[in-house]
Amino acid sequence: MALAIVLILIVVASVLFHIYSPWWITEAASNWGAIDNTLLITILLTGFFFVVITLFVVLALIRYRHREGRKNSHRAAYEPENRRLEWWLMGITGIGIVAMLAPGLFVYEQFIDVPEDAHEVEVVGQQWQWAFRFPGEDRTFGKSHVRWIADNNPLGLNPDDPAGQDDQLVLGNEVHLPLGQPVKLLLRSKDVLHNFYVPQIRGKMDMVPGTVSWFWFTPTRNGRFEILCAEFCGIGHYSMRGLLQVEPHAEFRSWLAQQPTLAALLQREDSTPEDPLLKRGRLIAQQQGCLACHSVDGSKSLGPGWKGLFGRKEKLSDGSEVLVDEAYLKRSITDPADQLVAGYPAIMVAYNLASADLDALVAYIRSLTAATDNSQGSSQ
Repeated sequence: MALAIVLILIVVASVLFHIYSPWWITEAASNWGAIDNTLLITILLTGFFFVVITLFVVLALIRYRHREGRKNSHRAAYEPENRRLEWWLMGITGIGIVAMLAPGLFVYEQFIDVPEDAHEVEVVGQQWQWAFRFPGEDRTFGKSHVRWIADNNPLGLNPDDPAGQDDQLVLGNEVHLPLGQPVKLLLRSKDVLHNFYVPQIRGKMDMVPGTVSWFWFTPTRNGRFEILCAEFCGIGHYSMRGLLQVEPHAEFRSWLAQQPTLAALLQREDSTPEDPLLKRGRLIAQQQGCLACHSVDGSKSLGPGWKGLFGRKEKLSDGSEVLVDEAYLKRSITDPADQLVAGYPAIMVAYNLASADLDALVAYIRSLTAATDNSQGSSQ
C-alpha cells in the first residue's frame, strides 16, 4: 500500500511540475514556435501514457495485494498470451508513435526550407572551439577543403578562389547576428562529430565531417545566448562553448566591418614574415585544439591564458607557487595533472608531442609574453 501511495504522489507531483514549471514556457529567441508546439505534443502524449500506466500499476498493487487469510481471493489470473490485448497494445502504441513523429517531420521540412532572403553564415566546429565565416560583398562563399588548411588559413579556404577573397572570418567563439533577419547556418566539422545548439533559438543540427548540414532561423530578440556542442566530441566536449550576440542591424554591421577577410590574412602573412619556430608553434596550438581552453588575448578562458604567462609566478592547487618557465610549460603539456594551477579544473589530457613540436609550442607561448611586454613598453 505504501508503494501505491508513493506512485500516486509521483504522478500528481509530475503533472503539477509540468503545469507550473517556468522553464519550458519561455519566450523563444527565434521564430520556431512550431518546435515548441511539437515539444508540447510530445509532452502531452508521453505524459498521458505515464499517468495511465502508473495508475494501472497502483490499481494492481491495491487490488492484488497480499491479504492474510485470503489465499485465493483477488489473485491475478495467469495468462501468458492474449492476442487480442497484444493487438490493442500494438495499435495504441503505434498511433502514439505516429502522433509524436508526424509533427516533427512537418517541422523539420520547415526547418531546412530556407527563405530566399536569408543571409548565409558558415559555422566551423573543431575540438573544442568554434569559428565562423560570412560571405563578402559578393554574397558568395569561396571554396574550402582540408588541403588548404594552414596556420594563416585555419578554415581551409581556397586562396586562389576569387569568391573567397572577401569572405570575413571570425576566428573565435563569439558571433554576432542582426535582429529580425533570417539566417541560414551552414555547418561543417574539421575533425569529429559535433552539434551546433543554441537552446533559446530552439534549433540544433549535427555537424558531420565531410558534409555540410544546415538549418535556418530568425533572431527575434536582442541578447547574448550561449552556443553549445550537443554531441559528445571528446574529453573537452563540455568546454566547447560560444556566444551568439543578437543586435540591431547598425551594430551588427559595425562589428562585421571589424572582422578580417581572407585576403587581409594572407596579405598580413606575406608582409610580416614570422619566425618559422613561432609559426610552427602557432599551427600546433590550432591543430591540437589548445586555443579552445587557453586564450591568447588576455580574456578569461577554461585554462590559464597564455598572454603574459611566461615568466609569471602561478599559485598551484596544493598552495605552493611555481615559476612559469620553459621546463614548467613542457611538464604541464606532457603531464598536466602533476602541478595544477589553482582555480582551474583538472581536465587537460596529456599530449605526447615530438620534442621539436614541444619546443615550438613553448616558444609560441613565450612569444605572447614578449609581445605583451613590447606593447606595454611602447605605450609608456
